[in-house]
Amino acid sequence: MLTTEQNRMITQVGAGTPMGELLRRYWIPFAGASEFDEKPVRAVRLLGEDLVAYRDGSGTFGLINRQCPHRRADLSYGFIEACGLRCNYHGWLMDEAGHVIEMPYDDTANPAQNLKAKASTKAYPVKELAGLLFTYMGPAPVPELPVWAPFTWTGGFRQIVKSDVPCNWFQCQENSCDPVHFEWMHDNWGARLEGRDDNSAKHLQLDFVETDFGHAYRRIREGQEEGSSLWTVGRLALWPLAFYLGEHFEWRVPVDDENTLSIAWFFEQSPKDVAPVMQDKVPVWISPIVDDTGRWITTHVINQDIVAWVGQGRIADRSQEFLAASDRGIVMMRRRYFEDMKRVEQGLDPKGVIRDPQLARCVPLDRVLLPPLPGDLTREQWKKHPGLSRKLIDHRHCAGQPAKVRQDYLRAMGFGPDLSLLPNAGQKLETQVS
Repeated sequence: MLTTEQNRMITQVGAGTPMGELLRRYWIPFAGASEFDEKPVRAVRLLGEDLVAYRDGSGTFGLINRQCPHRRADLSYGFIEACGLRCNYHGWLMDEAGHVIEMPYDDTANPAQNLKAKASTKAYPVKELAGLLFTYMGPAPVPELPVWAPFTWTGGFRQIVKSDVPCNWFQCQENSCDPVHFEWMHDNWGARLEGRDDNSAKHLQLDFVETDFGHAYRRIREGQEEGSSLWTVGRLALWPLAFYLGEHFEWRVPVDDENTLSIAWFFEQSPKDVAPVMQDKVPVWISPIVDDTGRWITTHVINQDIVAWVGQGRIADRSQEFLAASDRGIVMMRRRYFEDMKRVEQGLDPKGVIRDPQLARCVPLDRVLLPPLPGDLTREQWKKHPGLSRKLIDHRHCAGQPAKVRQDYLRAMGFGPDLSLLPNAGQKLETQVS
């Protein structure tokens, strides 16, 4: 367990706090690029800071302070120009670097003073990658944005799913190094939710290994061979706030001390008898976490995780916990966070920061490979496979997938809405935001 003070250190994310300063040393995803197609200006809260994100008329993304530097008007009500975001109150225009490039009245009445050169607002750099928008909120020099190898994959369907989770980010991230919860939450409890009373294979052996970019957990369950990649490779708690499972990433992005933005990026390889798919845009959709009665949704994998996260309270009180042998990975992670907070305090880079542009261009990640892989099967074989056939019915991890995204997913996999096999499968997709 942690002391109250240690718990405070590891959960507070505001500027100037130890964890807040640590997380600001990394590029953090905060949105999907296609969200800005229909609504180019959006309020954003990250690490306790109120910001506004926009895409201007030139296609440039910006992330700046939500309050105008003039008289603090709300820039989420501003409007875009060919370059920058204009305040709707007095017309001041800011660019993506935080420069004030127009003060309409002063530029007209007092042009010689060039007052705008003295004004600016807080701004953070934004980069688009694999349909996601990342920002860096820390000090210079800015590290490289890692291009994880799965972001370079082709011949499949990508989608981004977001949920607003009302609890601290750290209880979400600890879930990333907790293999036994799969047996009980997703398998055994999942069976009860479906009206079954069968139990899944028990965990027999666990191992936790620190890697260059996180902590991997490895496991052996009943009926599993030691040669399985679940034991030789394992799943990766990707540093500092993500989870990599082989075909998708999950980020637990701190909104503030009591709220988290869950962002998941999914890739599904098309069947081998389907031509490669070309996606113009990566769709982004919101997965609900409560049903019509106000109860937490429990039908999908990440929704089940959320039940566990929010059940610990807005900020879990780790001074009251009782850890056991299956929690060794969580203890390892906590130690590393405290070590990295100390490194940042000393002016050093924390774990996983990449400064080498060549390395960042394509960063390999070991992945669990459980045959048969989706791209090794035909569509007819997909329909007979117990796991893949379920994906044709509904999104496995997140509730509430919009019908348009599901239709485009099926088409990318070579299926019609009725799961008939489409001729000429693999045509270009122009998926819109739902």
